[in-house]
Amino acid sequence: MTRLGRLLRSHLVVAALGVVMIVLVLSSVNDFRAVQLTQMAYLGIAAGGLTILTGLNGQISLGHGALMAIGAYTTALLLQDDEPALPLLVILVVATAVTLAVGALIGIAAARLHGPYLAGATLALAVAVPGIALYFGDALGGEQGLRVRVPDAPGWVLDAAYFVTGQDLTPSKYVAYLGWFTLVVAYVALANLSRSRVGRRWRAVRDDDVAAEVAGIGLGRARVSAFVVSAAAAGAAGFVMATSVRLAAPSGFSLTLSLTLLTAVVLGGLGSLTGALVGAALLTFLPGVVTDAGVGAGLDDIRAAELAPLVYGVVMVAVILLAPSGLVGSLRSVWLRHRTTVKGETP
Repeated sequence: MTRLGRLLRSHLVVAALGVVMIVLVLSSVNDFRAVQLTQMAYLGIAAGGLTILTGLNGQISLGHGALMAIGAYTTALLLQDDEPALPLLVILVVATAVTLAVGALIGIAAARLHGPYLAGATLALAVAVPGIALYFGDALGGEQGLRVRVPDAPGWVLDAAYFVTGQDLTPSKYVAYLGWFTLVVAYVALANLSRSRVGRRWRAVRDDDVAAEVAGIGLGRARVSAFVVSAAAAGAAGFVMATSVRLAAPSGFSLTLSLTLLTAVVLGGLGSLTGALVGAALLTFLPGVVTDAGVGAGLDDIRAAELAPLVYGVVMVAVILLAPSGLVGSLRSVWLRHRTTVKGETP
């Protein structure tokens, strides 16, 4: 078996274990936690794509929230009726493909940009895309946005869920399963790409673009391909977000969302899909934990909620100072140093 074949097999084994864990967790939580887990899923999908772009290829994007908006609005336009013409999985593919096409156009236009120049260009994208929804208000709903009518789960899905979990499948958990299965598929694809020849080209361009070009690697093609893959992940995340929130509105895709995704990547660790998922988990559950702690300390609800941004900042600074490789990257470095020390002491 080839190296890529072994990697694919190991990734599929991890994915199968992940599916089992997803079923166990979602079958044991209530609908509120299921909604939170769906939020973690779509943040994790988008952060996974961004970590490919930023961590492996070295490109900084501040516009992934806008790419998520493209996926979400595509989903919303196809889910305006109680009985959509297309199945949800087909709509997921369409939303991902549309965002991929837009990402290809943006990537080609910005192929010669990198570093702060690409960050500035994608920042303009993050600012402009919500305004497009306002300009075409008749078609895209304006400030109020478009309602997303998620169809009921098919009968065979309800039967399968009851057979596996012994519970009736609620709409919130149906969307949560959809979001997490999408994340599993996306992460298997991203993990295989990152370990393939394409991934090695991305790393070479990130480490030294001059040496990579001398070695025969096309810088523009490598940067465009990384941006396209990252955009496709953002489109899939937009689909999950739209089906979870049941709304696609400009206020949900502001610059704050793009910065949130970048924060998740930095907190978890650049270039690590596990780190992207850990960062998404922190951004999903940390505000609730901080708010509950504030209320428990005697603060009112408003003041307790205002603690979350402060804690974000403190955690971010602490990670940058104490764990510059991110939480997962730093833990991996500590583990590798420990293994090296143990092997060195072994007679």
